[in-house]
Amino acid sequence: MTPAEPDALLRVLRGLLRPLVRTLIRHGVTAPAFYRLLKRVYVEVASDEFSIDGSPPTDSRVTLLTGVHRRDVRDIRAEEGEGWEAARAKSATFATVLGQWIGRPAWQDEGGQPRPLARSGAEGRDFDSLVRSVNRDIRPRTILDELLRQGIVEEGEDGLLRVAEGAVLGATSDDHKMVFFAANVGDHLAAAAENLRAEDSPYLERAVFYNRLTPASVDRIEARARELSQKVLEDLNAESADLQRADGGGAGATERYRFGVYFYREDAVPSGDESEGK
Repeated sequence: MTPAEPDALLRVLRGLLRPLVRTLIRHGVTAPAFYRLLKRVYVEVASDEFSIDGSPPTDSRVTLLTGVHRRDVRDIRAEEGEGWEAARAKSATFATVLGQWIGRPAWQDEGGQPRPLARSGAEGRDFDSLVRSVNRDIRPRTILDELLRQGIVEEGEDGLLRVAEGAVLGATSDDHKMVFFAANVGDHLAAAAENLRAEDSPYLERAVFYNRLTPASVDRIEARARELSQKVLEDLNAESADLQRADGGGAGATERYRFGVYFYREDAVPSGDESEGK
């Protein structure tokens, strides 16, 4: 990195941080609280990803890399972060259960739609069996209660459970919104950061951009984007479920992926002529 690059990166980060700071203020997170968190993340990243010959960096080296005081480094590295890991694991289980129900032929009806399921008692065709096929460490009732609370799953008068219309659009509870916010934005930022560092942009990251459109035109494009992206997500979910089952959790099955889509609009015309799509 040349001497000028850190300054250039900081100028870019100002624009990148604006929507994040807006979110922090809306949720009552003050600047001092964010500074404390930022110090912690600096220490965690330096400890996890800047080892020498496979050995974790010393407190002194973490201080050198991050500028965080050695006393704070020692305190931060001594703390645990189990709460976040537990929340992330719980949300992953919910998403996987829903993904299997929607994408696996074993849980679909003749039309390829998620099959209505009994709560239990119909081995291989009930919700308990679905959950146990994903995770045996969490009680099916715990998963079901949360999915019902969020409105992702509905129970009909016949006692059968059904995936609610629009359930695959995203999490609805505040807890899961927070987890998916971190995971989705984090992975997108990680892909963009790797593309910034590498010469050949190893990760897929594409966008279409237009301005000077009427609200009605953007409404039309947004509806079309939702339609196309929903089909892509459902297709990838089904194929991924099949491949995951074929891989069988063997020694080589160690990788994960995330493919996402987003659509953002605002009433603003940037300066300069940017009316052409990219």
